[in-house]
Amino acid sequence: MAEFIKENLTGSVFEDVYLTDARFRDVDLSNARFDLVDLSGVVVRGAALVNMDLSGDIDNLRINGVDVVPLVEAELNRRYPDRVKMRPADADGYREAWDILERLWRQTVDRARGMAPEQLHERVDGEWSFIETLRHLVFATDAWVRRAMLLEPSPWDPLDLPHDDMTDRPGVPRDRDVRPSLDEVLALREDRMATVRQVIADLTDEQLAGKTEPVLEPGYPDSESFAVRRCLGAILNEEWEHRLYAERDFDVLESRA
Repeated sequence: MAEFIKENLTGSVFEDVYLTDARFRDVDLSNARFDLVDLSGVVVRGAALVNMDLSGDIDNLRINGVDVVPLVEAELNRRYPDRVKMRPADADGYREAWDILERLWRQTVDRARGMAPEQLHERVDGEWSFIETLRHLVFATDAWVRRAMLLEPSPWDPLDLPHDDMTDRPGVPRDRDVRPSLDEVLALREDRMATVRQVIADLTDEQLAGKTEPVLEPGYPDSESFAVRRCLGAILNEEWEHRLYAERDFDVLESRA
């Protein structure tokens, strides 16, 4: 097993690396950046956490002996009262959640139309631009609704943008360099949102409790059966979180103007 003792690894890049059960002692991680990391079961003691930003799928996080996750959840629900509606229990709840998302996205798109076109292609702190965000949401709908639920084996548009950590799949586009206009992407997005709207409008509680049929052709997601709740839950989560990311980045872009 490799050992790094009294070495200066400042600026090193670790990608697709396994550090399971690694031990860090007297290590300077100031200004380090972690993306797509699994920190399950990690124990950190004697740490200086100053100006640290942590986001992700967080559960049972104890800081100085206190589980802070319920506190964070309560604060997020206070800031965003509609957030609790994104975990619906029945078909009517999914319809209410989708109505909320459409309303919120109209506001965000109106804000985008007031920005300079080049700003909509600008990345903030390495995150997706607004145009890339819309392209990714088109991909999410194609994957979890049109393919997984409606059984279209290859529902993709050339502008679809998969998540960065997804391995290349036959027939699934991933053009990171294309720069479509806002109107071009919004037309595609409206088509996909209309599909989701119709699926949820027709949804019954019985269907919500069921599972999808596997799609055997290669693509994403893989050829397996999924809980319908899993598919629609993925859509609600993607729509909710990525709108917040977009609004956050708009604040930064406007502050630079």
